[in-house]
Amino acid sequence: MLSKPLTALKGVGPAKAKDFARLGVNTVYDLLTYLPRDYEDRSATKTIYEAEDAETVCIIATVFSPVTETRGYSGILKTEAELVDQTGKIMAVWFNAKWVKFNLHPGKWYMFYGKIKRYGSIKQIDNPLIEELGKLKSWRMIVPIYPLKPNFSQNKVRSMMIKAMEYIDQMPETLPEAVRRRFEVCDKNFAYHNIHFPKSFHDYEIARKRLVFEELFYLQMLLYGIKKQTRKSTAFVFDGKKASADFIAKLPFVLTGAQRRTVDEILADFASGTPANRLVQGDVGSGKTVIAAAAMAAAMQHGYTSAMMAPTEILAAQHYETLSKFFGSRASICLLVGSLTAAKKQKLQAEIAAGAYDIVVGTHALIQNKVEIPNLALVITDEQHRFGVMQRDAMEAKGNRPHTIVMSATPIPRTLALILYGDLDISVIDELPPGRKKIETYCIDEEKRERMYGFVRKQVDNGQQVYIVCPLVEESESAAIDMSALKNVTAYAQNLQTQVFPEYRVAFLHGRMKAEEKEEIMSRFKAGEIQILISTTVIEVGVDVPNANLMVIENAERFGLSQLHQLRGRVGRGSAQSYCVLMNQGTGEVAKKRMQVMCASNDGFLISQEDLKLRGPGDFFGVRQHGLPSMKIANLFTDTQILKLAQDAAQWITKTDPDLILPENEVLKAQIQRLSARIFL
Repeated sequence: MLSKPLTALKGVGPAKAKDFARLGVNTVYDLLTYLPRDYEDRSATKTIYEAEDAETVCIIATVFSPVTETRGYSGILKTEAELVDQTGKIMAVWFNAKWVKFNLHPGKWYMFYGKIKRYGSIKQIDNPLIEELGKLKSWRMIVPIYPLKPNFSQNKVRSMMIKAMEYIDQMPETLPEAVRRRFEVCDKNFAYHNIHFPKSFHDYEIARKRLVFEELFYLQMLLYGIKKQTRKSTAFVFDGKKASADFIAKLPFVLTGAQRRTVDEILADFASGTPANRLVQGDVGSGKTVIAAAAMAAAMQHGYTSAMMAPTEILAAQHYETLSKFFGSRASICLLVGSLTAAKKQKLQAEIAAGAYDIVVGTHALIQNKVEIPNLALVITDEQHRFGVMQRDAMEAKGNRPHTIVMSATPIPRTLALILYGDLDISVIDELPPGRKKIETYCIDEEKRERMYGFVRKQVDNGQQVYIVCPLVEESESAAIDMSALKNVTAYAQNLQTQVFPEYRVAFLHGRMKAEEKEEIMSRFKAGEIQILISTTVIEVGVDVPNANLMVIENAERFGLSQLHQLRGRVGRGSAQSYCVLMNQGTGEVAKKRMQVMCASNDGFLISQEDLKLRGPGDFFGVRQHGLPSMKIANLFTDTQILKLAQDAAQWITKTDPDLILPENEVLKAQIQRLSARIFL
């Protein structure tokens, strides 16, 4: 039954099933695993007398007088009803709710759930939910609140969920009994019963612990499996101190203490007899590329080849240019990307296979079967969270267990990094090169738009360049979003060019463009031919443009903190003071806190920690990019204790039954095989 479409449920027709498909819910199993985002506690009631100001409560009351409707100058319909119980009276108020008058009748008793406001001696309950006392469905319950699309009701999802709960006993158990018993987690049926309709918050916590544990346990098991697959017997051993020192001495700048420390840690790996497997974390602009180059110099001295893989052609080209400047004629370097013509690609692949290059830079084009890289001793992947795990492994497979360095400008709190990347040593570049100024960041609303445009003019007139980032490409991209409130690249760029900045050269850039188009526009922007670049987040990781000193981010509330920080890092690359302006349309507390954090700090590690707090469950570390299961419920900031428990469980299993051959681990083996099949390249 679980694999059947929703139409298999009683009373569910094609139209309703089509509606649920908008939520990504197509089968009965999909519905049961569609988890609430929050809960309303209607399990206890209060009298009108007991209800306090600003408290969200459940009260039982009767309608004392006829329901009235009035419409003010603004056109908003206001519906009011006087409610009473044995302790007092309260006014109930609804706005634009025509249904209320037809559903409330004087003399009948109802359950009302809403927020209390007090005006002197008068109490009011705003926009309360109502249920007639004799027909109660959710009275004395902890009620689930689900994430919804527009024109969807909570009652619609709850009623469907109640139908699906009849088949909860068919939900297969996916954790071995020994694991559940040893690490004190409940069975799956209890978990799903009490994650949707908990009898108490104690039962909810037990259910949530189980589901969080399972997500993180399988994440750890898959990571262990991937590590096991990539283990090989031999390693390159060499002393690179002299070569790296010579390379660093010829640089036109002095490395920071953090950069020197990281280089020393990498060189120690090279000489240890164990292949380097190191995560190099550094905030935007901390100078990771020069560290990669120092490591490459060490490999090159011993006749070995290095490969550097970047997620986009723009970034790969930037690394190629930077490395070419660092090494000059001392190294032969090539750039292999997908946009090369077939003839050029074939010629370059032949030259690489013949050992013509010391350093090979490229995108995922490097991992194609046709690409052979002889004497590959060092593999560096940049912005590692943007690659699937199997992509990185395929790159490493080009050599005989080469040393591996993964670089990231997405700072991860060290304790979490140690858990998520337990097989990696970690180097943190925790200081910026001298001369880097703090990027002044401001958050403004729509009322100050003209002032922002004036600031853009001032920067361009002073010879600087400007980025303006929008969240969407075109109006058809997301029908579910209110497009009147969102800026989109194509229409916005046209409006800016014709109506706002006709005197300047404006261009736009988005991810749907062909690679050649993006390259051409970024090259023109870097050369100063374009003064204002309107873009999507495709420029989050991109070419350095030292002359760009202003970043404007439209609808900043739609971005996570870490992404805002990455975008902000596109400016501040030159000597001029740089600025970031966040155009915020959000009114919620989370949006407000995000903006406050961005304006207060330029510290990527602090920002990533705050992002974890505010964002909650999701794909913070690019888990989907890894090809690993995304997290529906686990929160990597608040669930660190369960994360550690899951890691302990995975380690226990891999020690006691590394090949999962014991009968009691059959369910575990089957689940891992099923999840592994979903890991994409």
